Amino acid sequence: MHFKEHQQIVLTAPVKGDDQEELKPGDVGAIIHIHPNEEAFEVEFLSLDVETIAIATVLPSQARPVTGSDLTHARTVPATA
Repeated sequence: MHFKEHQQIVLTAPVKGDDQEELKPGDVGAIIHIHPNEEAFEVEFLSLDVETIAIATVLPSQARPVTGSDLTHARTVPATA
């Protein structure tokens, strides 16, 4: 599977953010950096009011591209400082 910078992805596995935030399967983020050989990428996860909730290193096996049949779903996360 080929991923591109700025592409939206959906997590398929739990991932910890850089500050240990708990990200869950189904969370949607945008790729902000791709590591060499596409071994991993940095993904930014935003709240619905466009505040950064987390940045996480994600492996290609932990994500899939967003599709036209995906439905967004909101969940509450602990407040960030």
